Amino acid sequence: MLKRVIQVAFLFVGGALGLIFLPILYDVIGIANYEWINNVYVSLLVGALIFFILSFFLVDYCIRCIRWLEEVLFKVPVADLLFGTVGLIIGLIVAYFAGFAIERVQLPVITSVVPFVLSIILGYLGFQLGFRRRDEISLMYTPVKPSRKKELTTQKLLDTSVIIDGRIVDIAATGFIEGTLVIPQFVLTELQHIADSSDTLKRTRGRRGLDVLRRLQDEYKSGVMITDRDFDDVAEVDLKLVRLAKELNGQIVTNDFNLNKVSELHQVHVLNINDLANAVKPVVIPGEKMTVLIIKDGKEHNQGLAYLDDGTMIVVEGGRNQIGQTVQVEVTSVLQTSAGRMIFAKL
Repeated sequence: MLKRVIQVAFLFVGGALGLIFLPILYDVIGIANYEWINNVYVSLLVGALIFFILSFFLVDYCIRCIRWLEEVLFKVPVADLLFGTVGLIIGLIVAYFAGFAIERVQLPVITSVVPFVLSIILGYLGFQLGFRRRDEISLMYTPVKPSRKKELTTQKLLDTSVIIDGRIVDIAATGFIEGTLVIPQFVLTELQHIADSSDTLKRTRGRRGLDVLRRLQDEYKSGVMITDRDFDDVAEVDLKLVRLAKELNGQIVTNDFNLNKVSELHQVHVLNINDLANAVKPVVIPGEKMTVLIIKDGKEHNQGLAYLDDGTMIVVEGGRNQIGQTVQVEVTSVLQTSAGRMIFAKL
């Protein structure tokens, strides 16, 4: 069916081009004096016949091109196409008025070429502007209550690790986090790939992340937004997240130590869940005594390892021979980083 439609289109295009250009060709080759050949219908039929014959050679290429365009357009979200089209229309309107002003110059080359070039450039720029700034434009025209406007201006982008971690739900429920929680589509896609993994552990983590997102939408309905904004020229999800945060002037919420460092290099503000957890842990100072259960040996010679209830690791010097025993230790130093807290102690 598509093949027949393309061939019919070639007939109409060939007929139209024959009407326009064949009389000029007749003058060039010197046969315009013949009355029968200078007939409008002859030009129409000849042009249509030539293009109909060409259609047998070009129809397969046209079909492949149309299929490719269909695949590309179907992958693009409807909202992106809508905003891109609106931007294109605005760009063409601006080009039309600019061309109308240029026509008053009365210069043959300028008045014929410049408006055409302006239409291409401004149309392209308008499409790109509407396509890339869709989220910001939609937020401008989203009706919000005065008390919620401040929250929507502060967008917090969630990465895959913090979604799988799950603590973000409890933090959002307490009210200590404000603003819109933004979940990019490429993060959702990564979660789906993890949930479909053949590895049991990865599959469990991915499904946990999807469950966390459902809880977020149920318990924090007014502050969760999923964005389709993507960057096809970037492969890494972390770099896409950093670029999106810079575009939206937002903050990244994560517990990934490496993403934390990359975001700092790009001057993107990061809210690290581990930093928050460390901040609310009980303060331990050198010289303080505590009772712990040594459960295994450490990496260094004669070390034993114990853990607090919140998971903080305690490295006990001389504790290797006390494995499985509850002992009293004295804190010697505390090491705290974005990756967590570690306490060093001695018997």
